[in-house]
Amino acid sequence: MAIDKKMTGRAGLLAAALLAGCGLRLEAAGPGGIVRVQAGFDRMIADAGQTSTSPEMEKWAGRAVEEEMKKREAEKEAQQMTETEPEEAVDAEILETAEAQKEANSINNLWGYTNLGIAQVDNHLNVRDKAGEDGELVGKMTKNAACEILSIEGDWAYIKSGKVEGYVHTDYLLTGEAAKAKAQEVVYTVAKVNTQTLKVREQPSTECPVITLVAQDERLEVVEQQPQGWAKIMLDDEEAYVSTDYCVVEEELETAVTMKELLYGNGVSNTRIDLCQYAKQFVGNPYVWGGTSLTKGADCSGFVQSVFKKFGVSLPRTSREQAGVGTKISLADAKPGDLIFYAKGGTINHVALYIGDGQVVHASNPRTGIRISNATYRSPATIRRVLP
Repeated sequence: MAIDKKMTGRAGLLAAALLAGCGLRLEAAGPGGIVRVQAGFDRMIADAGQTSTSPEMEKWAGRAVEEEMKKREAEKEAQQMTETEPEEAVDAEILETAEAQKEANSINNLWGYTNLGIAQVDNHLNVRDKAGEDGELVGKMTKNAACEILSIEGDWAYIKSGKVEGYVHTDYLLTGEAAKAKAQEVVYTVAKVNTQTLKVREQPSTECPVITLVAQDERLEVVEQQPQGWAKIMLDDEEAYVSTDYCVVEEELETAVTMKELLYGNGVSNTRIDLCQYAKQFVGNPYVWGGTSLTKGADCSGFVQSVFKKFGVSLPRTSREQAGVGTKISLADAKPGDLIFYAKGGTINHVALYIGDGQVVHASNPRTGIRISNATYRSPATIRRVLP
């Protein structure tokens, strides 16, 4: 049953305004400024023509407004819960599925490996063509390099790592959970070049000078991903920048290096062959700036200087000085034992030893140490022939 309550003056107008603000229905405006407002089952009448106030009416108006506001707030909350609960449930289900998939990928397919092995050695682990110490050396896994374990034959594991396939002794190989834990520690980020030549710059801007060009499919170690599509990379032992528009940034683990026999072509002396074979045995040893030790650590010029010293050839200490020794030749004419130099801003800052088949061995940076790379992993500045 509707209840009529007469509210006069400002109290009536206040109640009418407040109730109308709650979305309540204005019923009528009668003679003398009578205003009737429907508030739920109650009805009140405000006389706009009176100026007196009624405390009782003011209290009633306040209670009516408060009750109506609470009712509407409860209805609003109920509606929101109805609308969001299914979405939240779906989101939670998607998240749970994604996390489960991520966990499954981490366990069963870690960076492309399904049966992961990690080399547990101080320097390098020999990969042989058969299970036994008398097997021919076909490659080397540097410390913490990864492999796919294909089978186990006694104390030997048949593995594939990069381009190398062969046998390693299981005493020096982490497997199972230990391998996965170690991989999490040593995985690193690279930028794989997916354009014909990638410009490497001094700073993250196309207005900055180009240091060098890097060939397609080469991998550059990423130190940090930067805003606006740039990545800070290590170019041997110096920091530089590349645009991520022209490369793919991804995580990977180190793999074995091949130990292919040198191509003994025309004009390749025994001295050149011996020198290159000698240099390659130090692959995996540490890089130390200013160092000249082939076992404890050397930088690029210290490595080359010490290798040539073994064969009675004296070279200056720095790569810039070494670039002035011998005869200048083209890359097409390079033979095992020649020196390839690289530059930054026109200034020589790195040297590597050419070992044939388009490859060099060099002391690159503290993370990789002494390693084998493609001769054109960055643009050569000059090639020098020191050996006869």
